[in-house]
Amino acid sequence: MQRELHLTNAALLARRQAAVPRGVGHVHAAIFAARAENAEVFDVEGRRYIDFAGGIAVLNTGHRHPAVIAAVKAQLDLYTHTAFQVLPYEPYIALAERLNALAPGNFAKKTLFLTTGAEAVENAVKIARVATGRPGVIAFGGGYHGRTLLTLGMTGKVAPYKTGFGPFPGDIFHAAFPDAARGVTVDHAMASIEAIFRNDIEPTRVAAIIIEPVQGEGGFNVAPPELFKRLRALCDANGILLIADEIQTGAGRTGTWFAVEQMGVAPDMITVAKSLAGGFPLSAVVGRADVMDAPPVGGLGGTYAGSPVGCAAALAVLDVFERENLVQRARQVGERLTSALTTMAQRHTSICAVRGLGAMVAFEMAKGGNPLQPDADLAKRIVAEAAQRGLILLTCGTWGNVVRILVPLTAADALLDEGLGILAETLNHCGA
Repeated sequence: MQRELHLTNAALLARRQAAVPRGVGHVHAAIFAARAENAEVFDVEGRRYIDFAGGIAVLNTGHRHPAVIAAVKAQLDLYTHTAFQVLPYEPYIALAERLNALAPGNFAKKTLFLTTGAEAVENAVKIARVATGRPGVIAFGGGYHGRTLLTLGMTGKVAPYKTGFGPFPGDIFHAAFPDAARGVTVDHAMASIEAIFRNDIEPTRVAAIIIEPVQGEGGFNVAPPELFKRLRALCDANGILLIADEIQTGAGRTGTWFAVEQMGVAPDMITVAKSLAGGFPLSAVVGRADVMDAPPVGGLGGTYAGSPVGCAAALAVLDVFERENLVQRARQVGERLTSALTTMAQRHTSICAVRGLGAMVAFEMAKGGNPLQPDADLAKRIVAEAAQRGLILLTCGTWGNVVRILVPLTAADALLDEGLGILAETLNHCGA
């Protein structure tokens, strides 16, 4: 069928409803992208939007960064695919070397490349089970680790991700994640793990504890460094591996290349994806060399795992971060966003919290400002109204009442301020 020359959002929505399963949800179903540059997107009808979503944290270097596009075009002229397990190639090795050098920890490291974040998490668990000879995994309530059956089992949020998809793999358990507003302290979190050891699985059968330094889908809840330090000690005492899930926090979003650098400990493995390759599908597991070498030859891999195009893009992303000092820029963006949102919170009682790490920032909506009365409907209205005004936002959180900002780090201050101005107008309009 010949493609239409003059597309409309309404016509594409009708075609989408007829051709694509309803289970693929949309935050902005009536907006179809036609082109994008840096932190701006234009729909098929020519309307401009400021992008505060970044493809769900995928575009830290912005849409179509010139250096990333140039690297991809150069790679396309050489080869697009051989399967690394059939004919290996240098970009995979070069990228592994650079990530090994960036990851925290005074020990030798190795890196495995895959395609998606869920695939990285699954392989981290596979590696942990082989390395320890144990089956158990402890994750945290409110955590998000992917949409495959194993990663859904580890995800600590039912609707909409887990609804109707069970049963899930066994030997997966959930501990409490600290939440000051609800009285959950680090002590409570650690006590919940001890309860798992008493009630569900002995520590000698636990292969790994996996945790996001900042919960993404869970509501941008920042893990206290004390929690990471106590988890590290607990893992060391019981022969358990500590995995930092940095699918959303990694690649400079939080003001360090890996967020776990701010937690004071080195995990045994780190999973990373999303912004790693600047918009191209690529994920990785970076870990202790002895742990990463535990699986037998042939036990790791995948047809498209570590695509040469993705590796070329990621090498360019690393160059851009160094050349444009984007780690420092993440801190500056975060300060600008947090300052503006804090001022808005003083004017709007429905904003009960502003939180985040670096440029991973969110604000939480609650009735009367009471965090125990989450207002998901208001958060949804804010996102919809902002889009009408030309600003793309996302919600998240266990109760769906958190609005998150994942704007490209390459966005100019003037564009950030324009977007924040639209947000302020939106809050006024929605009666927040």
